[in-house]
Amino acid sequence: MKKNIVIFEAEGGSDKWIDGHRKDTMPILNAIKAKGWGCEVVYFRDEWKDVILDYAKDKFDAYISRINPGNLPNGEKEYFNTLKELTKAGLIGMSSPDAMLNFGAKDALVKLADTSLVPDDTYAYYDIKTFRDTFPKSLSFGERVLKQNRGSTGEGIWRVQIADEISYNPGDSIPLDTKLKCTEAVDNHVEYNTLGDFMTMCEKYIVGDNGMLVDMRFMPRIKEGEIRILMVGSRPIFVVHKKPADTEDAFSATLFSGAKYTYDKPEDWQNLMDMFNKTLPIISQKLGEQEVPLIWTADFMLDWDKDGNDTYVLGEINCSCVGFTSHLDQGIQEVVANEVVRRVEQRG
Repeated sequence: MKKNIVIFEAEGGSDKWIDGHRKDTMPILNAIKAKGWGCEVVYFRDEWKDVILDYAKDKFDAYISRINPGNLPNGEKEYFNTLKELTKAGLIGMSSPDAMLNFGAKDALVKLADTSLVPDDTYAYYDIKTFRDTFPKSLSFGERVLKQNRGSTGEGIWRVQIADEISYNPGDSIPLDTKLKCTEAVDNHVEYNTLGDFMTMCEKYIVGDNGMLVDMRFMPRIKEGEIRILMVGSRPIFVVHKKPADTEDAFSATLFSGAKYTYDKPEDWQNLMDMFNKTLPIISQKLGEQEVPLIWTADFMLDWDKDGNDTYVLGEINCSCVGFTSHLDQGIQEVVANEVVRRVEQRG
């Protein structure tokens, strides 16, 4: 065991502080060093991938990925390939590309659709034909939300409502000339399109590497807020109650769209935490991973069960580059450092 950790970052991007790092990177590094371990930051560029691989494969026990793939000018392909090669060389990934894709991809919801976490009428579209064949029928059962796999802060996440007064039954294929009201989560702006034109626009989300659309029912209680659990490994750290702006069409829970955030202790949401902790092993099993990511979040929306009691629906998991800069004064970086060391020592 080398007792040495590398943290990967990308150069530039809106997530950087005046020192060129994410605000939570150096606190993590310093917390690891405080435990008597070595730790350093390495910036990733595609043209440096071979040099980085040679430098890191024999020097470190593990890597921590603190790169938002959107900050890599040529996308994530070469970065993920480099991480996979380091994993083959014996480094522990926190998190590995497979874990980032299996947990963070929107179709994680589909893989969990046979659990109590996600409605069973949740679909993923990996090709345009399936999308065009299925979505007009899916929409006949009520308002839907389409989520692209790429993007962030609500970009490419659409609430879709039928705006026309037409006669149809659940299970019918809605005509392509039907007028829709479409609200994008990035800023809650509204667009009116025909179903055919809207689906043509959405094809761009399906094509390309890791392209897909997830289709799930709209949860009207999103107006009461989205509930995000921030996790370090299997330990809940805090809960963020994100309430959308108080406007007619608002359903987005992003700060950019005007949502208000309240930070709570996990025990303030005991029913949610009991349910979530109970299902954690199922989540890992269904998503094909032995271990949950190092730093990750799970977002939930309120719903009602058949008896009218509160229940929770999983809306998204994030794990590529989750930040916690607002809580550095609470010592979360020490929790992260402890978990990093535990995982390396456990692996031996």
